Amino acid sequence: MVPNAFSVLGMYPTIVPVRPPDRNARTRRRAAVPTKGRSVRSDDRSLGNLRKVTDTAAAPTQVPLVQYLVLGDRPHLVANQCTSCGARFFDRRNACAGCFDTTFEPVDVATDGEVRAFTIVTFAAPGVPVPFVSAIIDCDGTSVRGNIVNTAPDPEHVTLGMRVRLTTISLGTDDNGTEAIGFGFEPA
Repeated sequence: MVPNAFSVLGMYPTIVPVRPPDRNARTRRRAAVPTKGRSVRSDDRSLGNLRKVTDTAAAPTQVPLVQYLVLGDRPHLVANQCTSCGARFFDRRNACAGCFDTTFEPVDVATDGEVRAFTIVTFAAPGVPVPFVSAIIDCDGTSVRGNIVNTAPDPEHVTLGMRVRLTTISLGTDDNGTEAIGFGFEPA
């Protein structure tokens, strides 16, 4: 099944049949597929004439859950800042919501902040552990939404104006050993 333009855009899903490759194309494909750093398995009968190509290069051991989380020695968030008015956004934008300019530059967001608003979530989807604290953090002028972690989720331990710092959280590991990393804020 190959997606067409409508199904990629989330509109009317359609199925476009794919013609199986001809037998003579097999040798041409073999020459076209780069094999440096990859292992090519042609013995997988479940794929018919197609070969399974897997990357044998060392897979990253950690991947960030969101594109604006930078891992490493000093984990931090990176926002897109409008070059005209200075508004900051974490998601991709075609234009600034404040001034409609279309140019942005990446900027590092402060890792320390202050709780501006929070709620203690007690009901969630099945499988999501509750209670937890969802908050809006002011990180030196940039508002960041995130959970407060590593503290009891109650009003005695989480307060408005509380100082917090960015921390990373392991969200799980896949079958290949790659660990998904998210972020939250803990008391400073």
